[in-house]
Amino acid sequence: MATQISKTKWLWVAALAAAGFARPAASLAADPRETAAPVARAVTTVTAARSCFNDTIQVTGAVAPRSEVLIQSDRDGWQISQVLVEAGDTVGSGQVLARLRPPEGQRGSGDNAVQASAAGVIYSSAAVIGGTITQGSEPLFRIARDSEMEIVGETTADSMARLRPDLSATVEIVGIGELAGKVRLISTSVSPATQLGEVRISMGANPRVRVGVFGKATIQLAQRCGPALPLSAVLYGAGGQIVQVVRNNRVETRRVEVGLLKEGEAEIRSGVSEGEIAVARAGAFVRDGDLVAPVTAPQSTNK
Repeated sequence: MATQISKTKWLWVAALAAAGFARPAASLAADPRETAAPVARAVTTVTAARSCFNDTIQVTGAVAPRSEVLIQSDRDGWQISQVLVEAGDTVGSGQVLARLRPPEGQRGSGDNAVQASAAGVIYSSAAVIGGTITQGSEPLFRIARDSEMEIVGETTADSMARLRPDLSATVEIVGIGELAGKVRLISTSVSPATQLGEVRISMGANPRVRVGVFGKATIQLAQRCGPALPLSAVLYGAGGQIVQVVRNNRVETRRVEVGLLKEGEAEIRSGVSEGEIAVARAGAFVRDGDLVAPVTAPQSTNK
């Protein structure tokens, strides 16, 4: 009987032991945290595409004659009896602009006609019938020689160093629109107070252009073509600019050199090659080495 009880006890202890050892093993196998694969986070991406950027300098100023001709008379004391032209008229060289008469009681001698000494457009007239010619008085007429106009503007000293004559420019005139132009003159000095120097951009002859009207010239220096990304893909920090490139579904942080900008796009001078994929919004919840699932951005974002 004692032997039977001991045998039963031994079987019961063995069963308990087996159950105790099996429970941790079953619990370990059922823990999903130990067996689950890393989850790839979906991120919007863009492709570095080839784009061309224009290196330009903008100059603002007012329209002035390229060459100004002043029409005066040495008939001191004579009066203006007839005015034949007005501001805005185009005249030829030698054309009569006005006629004079001697003071009352004085006999006239010689030609009493005031003539244009050069062809062009009259942009200012001070001649009034009955007016008297005096020494030092305002010129009777101001002529823009050959009707040629230009923008007289200012730019910074460092910009002036990059300019040269005959560079192409696009001139935008208030009320007219865009006209073709080119750099004619770059000043050899700058203002000590403002550090700005004068630049003249010639536009040729155009009857719609008026002296004194405001204009802006965009001077074309060069054009560069290469990889570009949306500005949102570039992260600006104290250490410079970075782009988060996606390679083999992993985020790789790259230091880049950003060049010219245009319409929400940045020229990438170095660090990213054409065709490489980048996170559309740099620093958007991903870090270097993160596993991601790239989702191509719509065309408007990728542009």
